[in-house]
Amino acid sequence: MSALRRTHTCILKTFIRLQSHKTYSRTFCAKFDGENVVLKWTKRNSYPAITNIPCVCCYSKQTSSVTDEFLGKAAPFDAPTDAEETNKKKEDDKKEKESKWKGQKNAWKIGLISLGATALLIGGPFVYLRGAPLVDPGGKEIEDEFSQLPLAIAYLKRSWLELNKEKQAIIEPSREKLLPDPVEYPYYQPPYTVVMEMNDVLVHPDWTYNTGWRFKKRPHIEYFLQSIAAPLYEVVVYTQDSGANADPILFNLDQKGYINYRLYRDATRYTNGHHVKDLSCLNRDLSKVIFIDWNEKSFSLQPRNALKVNRWTGDDDDRSLIDLANFLQGLYVI
Repeated sequence: MSALRRTHTCILKTFIRLQSHKTYSRTFCAKFDGENVVLKWTKRNSYPAITNIPCVCCYSKQTSSVTDEFLGKAAPFDAPTDAEETNKKKEDDKKEKESKWKGQKNAWKIGLISLGATALLIGGPFVYLRGAPLVDPGGKEIEDEFSQLPLAIAYLKRSWLELNKEKQAIIEPSREKLLPDPVEYPYYQPPYTVVMEMNDVLVHPDWTYNTGWRFKKRPHIEYFLQSIAAPLYEVVVYTQDSGANADPILFNLDQKGYINYRLYRDATRYTNGHHVKDLSCLNRDLSKVIFIDWNEKSFSLQPRNALKVNRWTGDDDDRSLIDLANFLQGLYVI
């Protein structure tokens, strides 16, 4: 290697490096023993072959034969065997296949497959259970509008129908008439109905580290309920809380039974992300209904029936219920 001219050393090193990467049909110039040679790597053999191509680097047309001794000195390189080339090719193919599922480029593929598998695990049982046809007591299938369709399509359509029913059950009130029909003579029906929210009107939810969640009664609540109850008003609590949470609170709050009816979240109408109280479903004359709440969204459907009050935040010196009771008493007389 010392016989090579310094100006051609980098060219020869590049040539050797490209050999290891199997770069074929490339021509390079080198100087060996004072002669210019042109080395050309071809795919059909494992060594460079001399050609009668002029040396473009030195502008010389001199050539020289290439022998194994020359190659061993100038460009030492162990030619791979056919078995080694086959094994290397298999390893390269294996790495290429593995790389398809690794890295940031293919992350979306893995995510898409995971999403599809999750949807199949969740949606499959739902379609199987909700898409099955109804059966009579004898175990015979009851025909419906989907019975004549292919089995898979029939199951999908029934599941979609059930899903829409559940959606409507959440959006719409649980029944068309939230209250029973007014009683008739000889029973007494109060002429007016007062509907009110529970949270921050009658009670306030309070949380501390020592006690957890507690509901604090508003001051003078017993006086308020007693003052407006029958024979003056029909009292209804209409809250957006679920029955499991609100019913025990109302039971402890009204042990004397001043509250006639209790309506919970299932009786509300879900609109724009909020549970709205729909007074039109009360089965009462709206001209004789007063709705008391602090949240304007709760009475957005019938704002003319609303009596907006200040939100109670737990103040022990609050006297608003006394003033509200006196106002309702005076309103009844008028």
